[in-house]
Amino acid sequence: MANVVVLNAVGLTPELLPHAPRLASCGVATPWKGSIPAVTSTCQATMLTGKPPNQHGIVANGWYFRDTAEIRFWQQSNHLVQGEKFYEGYPTAKMFWWYNQHAPVTWSATPKPHYGCDGSKVFDILDQTGCRLTDRLGAFPFWAFWGPKAGLDSTQWIAKATSLVLREQRPQLTLVYLPHLDYDFQRYDIQDPQRVAELDRCAGEVLDAAESIGAIPIVVSEYGLSPVHHPIYLQRALRQAGYLEIRKGPFGEMLIPGDCRAFAVVDHQIAHIYVKPGEDRIAVRRLVESIEGVDLVAEPGDLQLDHPRSGDWIAVAKPDAWFAYPYWRDDSAAPDFARTVDIHRKPGYDPAELFMTSGLRAAGRLLQKKLGFRYRMDVVPLDASLVRGSHGRLVEGPKGPLVIGPAPPEEMTSFFGYVRSLLGPPRLQ
Repeated sequence: MANVVVLNAVGLTPELLPHAPRLASCGVATPWKGSIPAVTSTCQATMLTGKPPNQHGIVANGWYFRDTAEIRFWQQSNHLVQGEKFYEGYPTAKMFWWYNQHAPVTWSATPKPHYGCDGSKVFDILDQTGCRLTDRLGAFPFWAFWGPKAGLDSTQWIAKATSLVLREQRPQLTLVYLPHLDYDFQRYDIQDPQRVAELDRCAGEVLDAAESIGAIPIVVSEYGLSPVHHPIYLQRALRQAGYLEIRKGPFGEMLIPGDCRAFAVVDHQIAHIYVKPGEDRIAVRRLVESIEGVDLVAEPGDLQLDHPRSGDWIAVAKPDAWFAYPYWRDDSAAPDFARTVDIHRKPGYDPAELFMTSGLRAAGRLLQKKLGFRYRMDVVPLDASLVRGSHGRLVEGPKGPLVIGPAPPEEMTSFFGYVRSLLGPPRLQ
């Protein structure tokens, strides 16, 4: 039996690897075939289960829940991932990988704010490591994990926390998520090697701890990011054609997906198109195919996405384009949450949350908070053209994802068996 540490270096590609010598030293670097959509939740579920999305059910970072008629992104329950995960039966530490809540692991840490009945929110993590992480490292820098200030501090904190858990708990298997490259590589179309070097230094801290307990390091990435210059507004096109149902109110226009004849759930370069029963599916497909920037519209089964959670059609953007979620025609009608970092209320992924309209405005809102006034952190721009990097298409080769380790697999679906072969028979029953 061996100890294994899996470092998820999001956005790392063979093309960028020369700028990450510590990560490159972990073994043979192999480009591998990932999942479509090439997004975090889907790729992680594919690695953990060894199954494609039509079997594990994580068809995107978010989808339409037909039974409640709601679009939900970034859910956290491990019960949503269908199928056995490779860590089951092993003493495992799961550090900031997605679907961490209720996972059958021994130690874990994941972001988990506290929510008050008055709508207030206090940032925190759910620490089940036994290492008192926030007492020893300070509060987790939520502001650096997502939003306009997302950057290096969150990855540094996760690396330090993982190092503590490795040295003190000595898990047989450790999974750590290092998101640093995901931020500036969406903000800018030039991928600065300095960001890769920063990630490598953070990973070095984890690798040192792994070496101290004799663990085999494995490096994976979920996808590579590509420069983009063209946001595609699927929802606006569907609205113009009369498919959307919108409710106007005091907080802006709200999408009512359960009453729409057809609508899209967009996620980077992939969109699920849901068509109401009885509507003309072919007409919807032709409309979406006619929109500038759309590369193809496929049957879900053609992409291994034929699962009850999937849309009736899957739209894929061209390499230099991505799908923006806005459905309102005029910014004056945008819902109030559109100008905030609100990953759970938006009916689609919004990378504009990585930008800020005004630092002065943000400071004023923080002052309101400190003084105890109700406030809205409405500092996110509505200009989707600011976004310069995206992912979601299936990209292989030097610009695609990779895996590094001893004799690594060439496909993401093979990772389940690969890790199990290194770990040996399960310890836990």
